[in-house]
Amino acid sequence: MGPNRTKGDKDPAEWMPPAKDATCTYATDWLTAKLRWKLTVDPFEARALRTIAAGCPDATVTFTTAP
Repeated sequence: MGPNRTKGDKDPAEWMPPAKDATCTYATDWLTAKLRWKLTVDPFEARALRTIAAGCPDATVTFTTAP
């Protein structure tokens, strides 16, 4: 079963890409989408994103809010 099938609709608290070098990119892409579309983040998701971000010192999140 491929990564997309195992991921389903899970957020970063429940699933991360198996390739460790993709972790920061995945997390910043996830957060960019959340911010762009003004989507909520549950406490488990927020904690996971903070933990991941601590290991991504060079990561930058840039977004434009959707109309």
